[in-house]
Amino acid sequence: MNTEKCKITVNGVPVEIVRKGIKNLHLGVYPPHGRVRVAVPLRVSDDAVRLAVIDKLPWIKRQKARFDGQLRQSEREMVSGESQYFLGQRYRLNVIEHNGPSKVVLRKKTTIDLYVRPNTRSSQREKILQRWYREQLAALIPPLLDKWLPVADVEAVNWTIKKMKTKWGSCNASSRHIWLNLELAKKPVRCLEYIVVHELVHLLERYHNDNFLAMMNKFLPQWCSRRSELNAAPLAHETWSY
Repeated sequence: MNTEKCKITVNGVPVEIVRKGIKNLHLGVYPPHGRVRVAVPLRVSDDAVRLAVIDKLPWIKRQKARFDGQLRQSEREMVSGESQYFLGQRYRLNVIEHNGPSKVVLRKKTTIDLYVRPNTRSSQREKILQRWYREQLAALIPPLLDKWLPVADVEAVNWTIKKMKTKWGSCNASSRHIWLNLELAKKPVRCLEYIVVHELVHLLERYHNDNFLAMMNKFLPQWCSRRSELNAAPLAHETWSY
């Protein structure tokens, strides 16, 4: 797909414009500091984008303020004593060097024991922990889909766990495929459930319109509180680049 990119400034707010072969304008505000990106059809002018951004400025500023105020972990060095999160709970990382295979073990409800071979680099330690997160999340998703597919009256879907920097989840209605952010393994299960329902509803309704909101209210009346809880939780450190 051909794309064209440029940047403009609207009332002091930098805006990235991406023109491509789509039918509608899509405006998004992305972490970590509220980058504003507008995807538009190829023929839409800068002036039209400017008007759309001005119309949404109050919302954009609220989103930017939320990102700026959200807690973030410092960069993880993967050493004993660091904090790690699993299912919404904070754990102390305990790195144990041994000559056996690498593994991760939850000890009581306070500690994540990370077993690694001597002299394992921090980047490899992180990969081992990330693999464990992926395994844990993969075990949680099927029961949630079994619960919510009949409620939403959606046929079976394919799903993938993926590291994403700007979304908790996404979907493709045509292929009936949903993607869930690996970071959800660190959040409470009720937040994961909210994202699962959110993406299933998007298979029925593409946009965040009244129909979408009505279905969310019907299926999961407490979705707003779960969204707030998810957005208030600390974000992982990332080297953000675009």
